[in-house]
Amino acid sequence: MTDPKKYGFTTTILHSDRQKPIEHGALHKPIHTSVAFGYRDARELAAVFQGKQPGYRYGRQGNPTVSALEDKLTKMEDGLGTLCFSTGMAAIAAVMQGLLRAGDHVVSSAFLFGNTNSLWQTVAGQGVDVSFVDATDVNAVEAALTPATRVVFVETIANPRTQIADLKRIGELCARHGLLYIVDNTMTSPYLFRPKSVGAGLVVNALTKSIGGHGNALGGSLTDTGLFDWGAYPNIFDNYKRAAINQWGLAQLRAKALRDFGGSLGPEAAHHLAVGAETMALRLERECSNALAVARMLEADERVAAVHYPGLPSHPQHALATDLFRAYGSLFSFELRADVDCFDYLNRLKLAIPASNLGDTRTLVIPVAHTIFYEMGAQRRASMGIAESLIRVSIGIEDTADLVEDFRQALAPR
Repeated sequence: MTDPKKYGFTTTILHSDRQKPIEHGALHKPIHTSVAFGYRDARELAAVFQGKQPGYRYGRQGNPTVSALEDKLTKMEDGLGTLCFSTGMAAIAAVMQGLLRAGDHVVSSAFLFGNTNSLWQTVAGQGVDVSFVDATDVNAVEAALTPATRVVFVETIANPRTQIADLKRIGELCARHGLLYIVDNTMTSPYLFRPKSVGAGLVVNALTKSIGGHGNALGGSLTDTGLFDWGAYPNIFDNYKRAAINQWGLAQLRAKALRDFGGSLGPEAAHHLAVGAETMALRLERECSNALAVARMLEADERVAAVHYPGLPSHPQHALATDLFRAYGSLFSFELRADVDCFDYLNRLKLAIPASNLGDTRTLVIPVAHTIFYEMGAQRRASMGIAESLIRVSIGIEDTADLVEDFRQALAPR
């Protein structure tokens, strides 16, 4: 396998580790648990610390097992390089910690994962101005720009109401203004969509979700696509300008976010995530088809008030999703009619599990307003279109007929 670019997505990921020598001919990169890395020549150790030659300094800043996963993710996103973190939230926080300064301005989609919304509010309290806008409309993003704007941040498909950002036009807007365009690809995954195709400079993935896929390891990543001109970014410290310009962003993120704040991914988790990634395409094919089947059944039932899934023609951004994505994703949400109690409904499900995660092999459900979005309050939930009866569904790989019947029978007799 000498030319990985000529192979398909799954073939490339399966054989990624073997692009570099592996100890003892192992098919997987082994789990390296050592925190420290010794050198026979002290000058070599100094050269590694000074960035003059490749190598490992300390486990908080890198590890061979984690590096192998980073290589996989870079290939998945067709990127320049990747940094892994302990969680998806640590990866997003790295942007604030490593690239923003007091007085900067960020334009963010208003339709965000609850913890990301909370994090932006924290950042706003530390001197970075944040504007939340309807990212389904590029005009709303443009209207929010100021001379201090450094970053535009969006999710591909919003969790949980599945609004889809105007991804391509926002990318064109950022290119015209020289802005760093960051796209959280968690809800689509690199298999369904590559944000590089719409001009993203940095791509976020919560590895815990579809990439790992089995709910057994936390992780997050930032991938530099190579499209952003770091030479024009005003917040790069001189220390990190010694490398090639296209490496400045990753160099500063590794030092200022990963090293200084310590949200490092451990080797055991990296191994789980790397192995899980091998079957991502297979899982997502099944999950997306399952999600569409269940969403169609629910939309046709009179006891359901609304279903929010990009795969349905009734979705406001159905045409956009069809144009952008390989498939419509494994997550949807729905609202029950007023006389159907959401807790009673959830308790009648036999297969779907009430739990807070997504992208798992098992189908998971959660009452959104009462759990993951409870802290933000009713007013903010209403502004995001989150009804009190909204149920989020992360569809798994169960047999389609079994899932359709489970969600149908839980609606109770007509």
